[in-house]
Amino acid sequence: MRLWHEGLLPEIPRQQLLGQHRECCALRGKGWGKKHATINYVFDYTPYKLYVYHMKVMNEMQRRGYHHDQRWEDPYYRGKFCPPHTSESVGYTKDEAGYPEHNNAYLQQCLKNLREKGVNI
Repeated sequence: MRLWHEGLLPEIPRQQLLGQHRECCALRGKGWGKKHATINYVFDYTPYKLYVYHMKVMNEMQRRGYHHDQRWEDPYYRGKFCPPHTSESVGYTKDEAGYPEHNNAYLQQCLKNLREKGVNI
């Protein structure tokens, strides 16, 4: 499980982009709070920050002509099997900055990971 550096979203292949959407859906739903070494940092922030990242993924999907369930555009939505967030739990803020962990070193890690998968960007 990995969140790609947001600067790579316009460049990653279809498989990685659609996989990223599925990862975001899982994290926003029953996966919220379930630790995983690669994405533990996500849980240091409010769910709203993940929503903002997920919107960037969905916007890129839309730009490429892919479709998603529009319910995911609601910051409170957590999927079919989870109750929605409340305004207190989602941590809504106008700060739409990305994850600070998505710095240049992380970008290089992501590029290396993609190269190992045969994807050169």
